[in-house]
Amino acid sequence: MTRHCTFGIEEEYLLVKLATGQVMAVPSAAVARCCWDAAGPWFAEEMFHSQIEIASPVFDALHQARDFFGERRQRLARALADEGAGLYGAASHPSAQWLRQRPRGTPHYRQLFNDYQLVARRSLLNGLHVHVGVPVGIDRMRVINRVLYWLPLLLALSTSSAYWGGEDTGYMSYRRAVCGEWPHMGLPEPLPDWSAYQRYRALLQRTGSLAENGDFWWAIRPSRRFPTVELRICDGCPRLEDALAVAGLFRHLVEQALARHDDPASRELRWVTQENYWRALRQGRLATFIGVHGQQPVSAEGWLTQLQQQCPADTVDAERSFIQARHILREGSSADRQRQAFALAREQGLDNRQALRAVAGQVMNDHR
Repeated sequence: MTRHCTFGIEEEYLLVKLATGQVMAVPSAAVARCCWDAAGPWFAEEMFHSQIEIASPVFDALHQARDFFGERRQRLARALADEGAGLYGAASHPSAQWLRQRPRGTPHYRQLFNDYQLVARRSLLNGLHVHVGVPVGIDRMRVINRVLYWLPLLLALSTSSAYWGGEDTGYMSYRRAVCGEWPHMGLPEPLPDWSAYQRYRALLQRTGSLAENGDFWWAIRPSRRFPTVELRICDGCPRLEDALAVAGLFRHLVEQALARHDDPASRELRWVTQENYWRALRQGRLATFIGVHGQQPVSAEGWLTQLQQQCPADTVDAERSFIQARHILREGSSADRQRQAFALAREQGLDNRQALRAVAGQVMNDHR
């Protein structure tokens, strides 16, 4: 019998100037106060002064998440507009200069920037994180291993970081390419169970590679704060319905994994997952993936069909998530819309700088 799991969502945003779409390197005290007032206890500061996060309460259904984030996004947008500011929720900004960004000065972030230097300074990026609750006594590493193969598909659905530093990167998720510069931020290590995870963690702590309270930032991980598995691979989704589709599919995957008792982790499956991960960050929905049936090439939409066949939708939320996911694969992700906005601006005679501004405007419109 399939278990019903609770879930939560974390969204990261950049604060930008409403008139130009440019990132605010050091937002004013009034802008910061707007964020606190509009988001309340769900607001959190992120790595840079120009970056914030909204972390949700625990949900039982997608309509609760839709209501919560719909209201918070609108309240934030209205409050920030009074200060000439706006929200930017794609994973990368088309023209932001990371050298101009001011890191947070809290002890946690000071240590982070001291440890990782230029890698941390370059990481002006927004992600979508989804927590799904796992019952006490269930081995979360086994759950992770059961859903890992499908993570590149979720990344392909969310891609929103085609531009970086004024250039088209050629990637659909350049954010994940930048994440590859960090330690412990790619796919999780091939650890078969919780005992192996604890031994690995203890080894890194004993040898000085991981602080006592340090975290792994894997594409999916067992949360240290909550009894959840946390999806971290996905780009930020400007369109709320896209974020909800990703969250709904991930929750469905975890619920299905809890009903299984197999251990699919193998060296060969990891090779395939790593290859699909590369294809997803490079080409997104347009990539050809290595499918689940006979390891044959398959389109992203065909791969989604394979997922639906292997893990049939058994709830309204899961069914709606599959429908929206198919819509994304047919119509495009945020990265596709960004490139379309840039191309249209250039066709209209705008120069490169103006076309990049059009990209930022397109992302901001997706929030509305």
